[in-house]
Amino acid sequence: MNILMIVIICALVLILLYFMMIMPRMIRRPDTSPFRKCLYAHRGLHDNNSDAPENSMKAFERAVREGYGIEMDVQLTKDRVPVVFHDFTLERVCGVKGKIPDYTWEELRQFSLCGSDQRIPKFEEALKLVDARVPLIVELKVEGMDTSVCVEADRLLSDYKGCYCIESFHPAAVFWYRRHRRDVVRGQLSDVFRKDGNYKGLPYFLAENLMLNWLAKPDFVAYNHIYPGGLSRRLCRGLYHNMAVAWTIKSQDELEAAKKHFDVFIFESFLPKK
Repeated sequence: MNILMIVIICALVLILLYFMMIMPRMIRRPDTSPFRKCLYAHRGLHDNNSDAPENSMKAFERAVREGYGIEMDVQLTKDRVPVVFHDFTLERVCGVKGKIPDYTWEELRQFSLCGSDQRIPKFEEALKLVDARVPLIVELKVEGMDTSVCVEADRLLSDYKGCYCIESFHPAAVFWYRRHRRDVVRGQLSDVFRKDGNYKGLPYFLAENLMLNWLAKPDFVAYNHIYPGGLSRRLCRGLYHNMAVAWTIKSQDELEAAKKHFDVFIFESFLPKK
């Protein structure tokens, strides 16, 4: 066997391996059509300069009233209470130091959201407020390899009667749902992580190019809508017919442009035309 043949065989093996690595769930897929029927308000229909800041009960009520689905973020307090909050630190939204896991639920209740009268809500409270009236996209916030937020969030979602799916940037969280709740629609969040000019290492390269899908086997990929052209993302949608979710769209023009590349749309900072 000459060198050229060896190179060709190696190249074919690598290509096959790549297609296997990015492959989403293909067998016994759940029905994703209910999630395609509405637009999703990012962290609720919020305005951080109003009395309805992000991930607040008022922002969720506004979204429900307007008929929008809701994207919300869940993480655990020090005493393992699932709460709805996006950032890993409290400073931007609450103006205090530390992280959600540094405080108990009662301690967190003392902090306001963006200077309003709104407080960090329990995930349970948010579910009761929505009450199955609109679909939910629940993002699970995971640092390191601690997936306990999956356990606690799923304990509440298991009794929830409404339409919901889960997503996470961390493949371990999506993999948890693959192992324990195969019936739940699960999504892999991703982005172009090197957009700030800094190389962040192999894990980020794999995540950006969806090369951990072999582990998580997502039912959809949620990607930064600014970067629709990535090969792996396009193959997941075009070749594997995986649902494509766009985040986070901030104008009607961006929404119209995203319709060429995505199937489901998460928005903020404007009201889409109905």
